[in-house]
Amino acid sequence: MALYSAAAAVLAGLERGEGGLKSLVFNSGFPHVRQLYALVSETLRYASVLEKLLDGAALLQAEKKLAPQLAKVLVYDLLFGKGLKCGGRWKALARRHRARLEAELARMKVRHKVSRNEDLLAPEKAVSAAASQVPRYVRVNTLKTCVDDVIDFFKRQGYAYLGKAASVEELKTLSGKKFLLDLHLPELLVFPSQTDLHDNLLYTSGHIILQDKASCLPAFLLGPVAGSHVIDACAAPGNKTSHLAAILKNKGQIFAFDVDPKRVATMNTLLTRAGVTGCHLAQQDFLTVDPRDPKYSRVTHILLDPSCSGSGMVTRGPAEEAAPSAERLQALAGFQRRVLNHALSFPALRRLVYSTCSLHQEENEDVVQAVLQEWGSAFRLVTAFPSWPCRGLAAFSGAESCLRASPAETLTHGFFVAVLERCTEGTAAPSSLPAAAKENPQPEGMEPGAAPKKRKKKKQRMK
Repeated sequence: MALYSAAAAVLAGLERGEGGLKSLVFNSGFPHVRQLYALVSETLRYASVLEKLLDGAALLQAEKKLAPQLAKVLVYDLLFGKGLKCGGRWKALARRHRARLEAELARMKVRHKVSRNEDLLAPEKAVSAAASQVPRYVRVNTLKTCVDDVIDFFKRQGYAYLGKAASVEELKTLSGKKFLLDLHLPELLVFPSQTDLHDNLLYTSGHIILQDKASCLPAFLLGPVAGSHVIDACAAPGNKTSHLAAILKNKGQIFAFDVDPKRVATMNTLLTRAGVTGCHLAQQDFLTVDPRDPKYSRVTHILLDPSCSGSGMVTRGPAEEAAPSAERLQALAGFQRRVLNHALSFPALRRLVYSTCSLHQEENEDVVQAVLQEWGSAFRLVTAFPSWPCRGLAAFSGAESCLRASPAETLTHGFFVAVLERCTEGTAAPSSLPAAAKENPQPEGMEPGAAPKKRKKKKQRMK
């Protein structure tokens, strides 16, 4: 019941104008913020349909003590989600009214001459066919386990492992309890889009991280070797930080910054569950961090994923996610240029990844171009993942070195990634490989940027 109470409280906060969706979710105190965010977002997406259902079935008149916000999240999960995840009085209430609600939903479909729930949504709120095909990506947390053991665990739970995917198209064919190894990232498993693993033992114990594939790219392409000192400049909620720690094998130092105290607390919980050590969390605006402070004198890698419009996220809440105005985009781009310039000023920096979950050129190629021009020949853009199908927009010469991700082309959230390296005297041509990959040459025929296959090693095998 805690999930539904938290979701109802977020909806009520949005109606009272107490904040945006993300801030209310992160400040809710609910431990599984992504699960809460998804439920509230989907409830908001179906809000107009839910209101008509509640009206037609006279649910609030029959249950006078039931708050409208709680009624919406309960009915959403009952009719459009994966079924109610609670017992007691709320399950009994839902059972009492289920027949009337289902009959009212059927009447709505007849009136609108549609057969799918999705078709009841207004066109601007309907998820595109491509977006609805985005799978559930699962990153194996190699700080606690290994890919082979996780595969074995899921097989024992009745899932069918189909091997490594040969193409993005193959990911679209997943259904039921089947899963694949991703074709690009070596520690990423791919499940059908509706797979819910929030209650799975591997997730609750930190052995797997539920993280979209595009969101895994920044840490993977930064690729620091074990022992490196790394900054995660805008770190919360911490998935990328935990990925960096896994790449570093908990050897070295990570300095992770976020200005919001509740987001830092959430990140601390996530990193502890993931088994991350050697990470210094700081509730601090990265722009106030002194690059000349001796504690950062060995920082060679920076991951920068600053605040952005979030226009690439597949699941969005309509309460706060109208298309940003030109003024809003310019304000965001100004901040992004400042923070990227600041990151490049760390004296020992060798490699930096700049990423956003935005689709807008103003926040992506334009920011990179402006900052590179300011730094002259000090830094260069390197080609990230040459075989990745989606490249940067042709906004300037060399922008194709950046990569983009999208639901339609890569079956991920919309994302942008640029990799910058410091130029040194006598430097060879720009590299497409993370530093870790350069120090560990790939076997012949292996994808550039991909990690070599590891020998199976046993870590905390799940029974």
